[in-house]
Amino acid sequence: MRHAMLFALLLAAPVEQAAKPIGPLLPSGPDPWVTQRDGFYYYMHTQGDRISLWKTRDMAKLADARPVTVWRAPAGGPNSAAIWAPELHFLGGKWYLYYSAADKAHNDDAHRHVFVLENASADPTQDAWVDKGMLQTKLSGIDGTVFEHRGKLYFVYSAYVGDHSDLVIAPMRDPWTLAGPQVDIAAPTFAWEMQGGRKILEAPEFLAGPEGKVFLTYSASACWSDGYSIGMLSADADADLLKPSSWSKSPTPVVKSSPKDGVYATGHNGFFKGADGSDWIVFHANGGPDWKCTSKRAPYMQKFRWDDGGRPVFAD
Repeated sequence: MRHAMLFALLLAAPVEQAAKPIGPLLPSGPDPWVTQRDGFYYYMHTQGDRISLWKTRDMAKLADARPVTVWRAPAGGPNSAAIWAPELHFLGGKWYLYYSAADKAHNDDAHRHVFVLENASADPTQDAWVDKGMLQTKLSGIDGTVFEHRGKLYFVYSAYVGDHSDLVIAPMRDPWTLAGPQVDIAAPTFAWEMQGGRKILEAPEFLAGPEGKVFLTYSASACWSDGYSIGMLSADADADLLKPSSWSKSPTPVVKSSPKDGVYATGHNGFFKGADGSDWIVFHANGGPDWKCTSKRAPYMQKFRWDDGGRPVFAD
């Protein structure tokens, strides 16, 4: 009830005011994702061996929604273990679920890939999901996302490149088939992207700006570090998104640990709109310092605004 009241108050607050994180929305929820359609919000997070959907008309009442398991990992094969970071997208009149997975016999970074499921039902919690297979990326990797920009469909994921993880983009022929080229657009370059003993950029997420600019947020550093945070790339509306030079990286995190707000190791976000058209970010965080990368990670949401230059402002 407290979170629902906070949500209502924030919706009524002037958009210029910076909002505080609301949550945890659930006791556990690493890698949260939210999409909405026809008056409903569909929420999901990493569960390890299956994919479930929470369906609700009010994100503040997410805990009251009953999860529906729509897919379970097979007993063996390339997508039989480590089912991570599911995302639900509505593309071309159908629903698509993207998720990361590994082979139970080889549960390591070299065998992690992104897979996709398809559902033609109007309600993604109904009917069967069809396995469309593994996306044919040149490198192993995780955390795939898709977005449409100027009539073209793009795929971005976190690729394992030597001792670090980079963001790689590719055009798509259809929601389950990549087209060339596959281009590395960002690598870890700042100290805040290298906390916890790893150099990591992961969990890319697309955000369209009101002035036409294109943004990709991402999570940086190892998830077991309190330095785990959210960074951002940006590109002009008319830029060639397949050119690394089109993208510029913000020099500091756009969302990070905030002891005063009681959130630590903030990362793996998504975006959605409130019923009134307001803009929200959902992300996972720990409720205390040094909680590491466990199921204690829970989903939070926070309202954000846009500045006069058409860039998102997550904290003032």
